[in-house]
Parts: sequence; structure tokens; C-alpha cells
Amino acid sequence: MNRDIVLRYFRDPPEITTPRLLLRRLKKTDYRDMYEYACDPNVTRFLTWQPHPNPAWTMRYLAYVATRYRAGEFFDWAVVLRENQKMIGTCGFTSFAYEHNSAEIGYVLNPSYWGQGIALEAVQAIMDVGFRGLNLHRIEAKFILGNERSRRVMEKAGMSFEGYQREAMYILDEYRTIGVCSILFSEYLDK
Repeated sequence: MNRDIVLRYFRDPPEITTPRLLLRRLKKTDYRDMYEYACDPNVTRFLTWQPHPNPAWTMRYLAYVATRYRAGEFFDWAVVLRENQKMIGTCGFTSFAYEHNSAEIGYVLNPSYWGQGIALEAVQAIMDVGFRGLNLHRIEAKFILGNERSRRVMEKAGMSFEGYQREAMYILDEYRTIGVCSILFSEYLDK
């Protein structure tokens, strides 16, 4: 995979529609909707970042994201409900391993929408972009031990659980054990 192709793609990522969702680039005006879930410690409990302290912080973060889009170095989409245009989370690629033609998917969702299959719908759309749009060979997703809800999303999307990496990441002053799930392009085609 060519890094330049990925950077060009994400300078102006396409909008993606699914039956219930619109996936689009994040905007500064999303700050209220983002802060609604990003300030919740229950949401960030299994993530690598702390809760947003206030709406102004979220607004500054989204301004920073806009600069990363311009450089082609931000790979997330806003997850927006088509019925009311509410932004309820993000989904996209957290990183690319260009030399291995692979990427990692990540996602976060407002807890008011957990358990409705929305994360799965978004992950499936992003997997399609990865395999069909970017010609990836492998897509993986990681979760912190204890986040079985996220692992179920990965497995429902067709990923296979590969195992745990014991205390593999130092997150917020604590070593955390990380689970890894993945899917190959050939497996994706067989779904």
C-alpha cells in the first residue's frame, strides 16, 4: 500500500451511507454531540484517552482534527444518524502499516446508542472502505481486556479473535492487556 494514496484519500474522505448512518468527516460544529459522550468516564474506561474536561476542550480538539484532515493524516469518520443528523460517535482507522498492507480500525459510540448494532454497521462500512477502496490485505481491531462489548462487535463483523497481548500498552498510568481480532481480505470476501 502506498502512503501517498492513503494521505490523498483522507484529505477529503468520501461520505459513506448505510441504512441508518451517514459517515462523514468530523466538523467543529460536532463539539456538543461529541462532548456528550466524550466527557463520560464509562465511555473512556476502555479507551486510551481521558474524558474531555469541558465543551471548549472538545471544540479545540475538533479544530486540531481539521488540520489533520488537511494533511491527510486523520482517518476517522463521524458516525451520524441519518434520521436526525445527530453525531453519535466516530469510526475509522487508527493506524496503517503500509509495508504490510494492513490497518487497525477503532470506534467509539455515545452510550445512549449502545446495543443497537450501530457500531457494527459503522465497522462494516469502514471495513468495506479498507478492503475495496484501499485494497488492504488485513484489518485488525484491538480492545482492552474487559471490554467484551467491543470484542463482540469485532466478531460479529467477521473478525477472528487472535488472543491477548499481556500488559502490552501503558494507558493512563496502568499497564493494560490488549485483545486483538482481525480479518483478511479473503475472509471478508467469503462473508
